[in-house]
Amino acid sequence: MQNRITTLFGVEYPIVQAGMIWASGWRLTSAVSNAGGLGLIGAGSMYPEVLRDHIRKCQQATDRPFGVNVPMLYPDINEIMNVIVEMGVKIVFTSAGNPKTWTSFLQENGITVVHVVSSVKFALKAQEAGVDAIVAEGFEAGGHNGRDETTTMVLIPAVKEKIEIPLIAAGGIGTGRAMLAAMVLGADGVQVGSRFVASHEASSHELFKQKVIEASEGDTQLTLKELAPVRLIKNKFYHDVQNAYANGASIQQLKELLGRARAKKGMFEGDLEEGELEIGQVSALIHDIKPAAQIVEDLIHEFTLAKEGIPKF
Repeated sequence: MQNRITTLFGVEYPIVQAGMIWASGWRLTSAVSNAGGLGLIGAGSMYPEVLRDHIRKCQQATDRPFGVNVPMLYPDINEIMNVIVEMGVKIVFTSAGNPKTWTSFLQENGITVVHVVSSVKFALKAQEAGVDAIVAEGFEAGGHNGRDETTTMVLIPAVKEKIEIPLIAAGGIGTGRAMLAAMVLGADGVQVGSRFVASHEASSHELFKQKVIEASEGDTQLTLKELAPVRLIKNKFYHDVQNAYANGASIQQLKELLGRARAKKGMFEGDLEEGELEIGQVSALIHDIKPAAQIVEDLIHEFTLAKEGIPKF
């Protein structure tokens, strides 16, 4: 399955594992890369030396391409970028910031740069900044999201219409059928997050993984748009946020309620009541915890069957 994305990254399949905080350490990343996709280490939950250790272990676990996802809003971003260059990482996905800030620096060091966006406007800005490819992420996605609430089915063709560089679709993609749909809409590849959370190699807590596979339609909601929009499983913390809204909470009060390390508490430590449980709407279609390699195999198998089964009109 060769196209612009497999050629750009040097991988077998146009499948990217999302760089999810607290879920995508070196074990998941190397497992996805070994299976023929592109694994990403999620640097957003890592101090620079922790990231260095994960990169080193990933390099020992796979000889195939892998990358690092870097949310640019973190305070130690300079150190993070220097670690990436020093360790010889060849692919970086940036998000949550201006792509102009780091694209040239990374490319000058021989690194392929992909930027994550949630709108046509920001896709055009990323292309103008010189990135090598774009991830367009729809409103269905888990974790931090765009404010416009544009769905993947609308966002992908809208972005495709305006850009020339390779396009990766994200948000609501957890099956081979969804992968095919995204590529029919104009994507060159897909980024998959939630499905890989429910994998044996994901570094997230087993209680969180179990909560994901128990989720049903309507169990997630985008909230906290005044701070940074985030899609969560509805739990005690989520309902505390809704009660705060109902009582007219200010932005400062919402910040105080959020506090620190909510995501770590929920997804990494397994506190299902007080933690942030970030996952996408597609969790309603995830019913089991599997090895990452099996997930990649299933995606390709389902994609092939769906492609062969398209009715002839």
